[in-house]
Amino acid sequence: MLDSLDAVAASVKHHKVLLENDQIRVLETIIKPGEETALHTHVWPGYLYVLSWSDFERFDEHRNVMMDSSRLETTPQPGTAVWSAPLGLHSLRNVGQHNIHVIMTEFKRGYAPDALEPNGSHS
Repeated sequence: MLDSLDAVAASVKHHKVLLENDQIRVLETIIKPGEETALHTHVWPGYLYVLSWSDFERFDEHRNVMMDSSRLETTPQPGTAVWSAPLGLHSLRNVGQHNIHVIMTEFKRGYAPDALEPNGSHS
């Protein structure tokens, strides 16, 4: 399942498929300081493995701030994994000083694409 709003199609500059089959998809995401992704979705849940972290702001399609990572009580450290629910239409801007670099393993089986949650927790 790949439509025009899928992260790989809509935000090709920042998302790259490393592996894909009928059960999983593994993406590499790199967002440099000052960069912003195009509007996109993530229809499957998965784990984010953090290689490097930076503060970011996530926006909905109307440019409303959905999340400001500087307000998190704790931030993921490199070498940790974080669960991520599906995420509807959004963009993400790196407002920090470092690259955001994560590997996301998305789980396709058992999840319907229409089960998007408006406030998931990934890029």
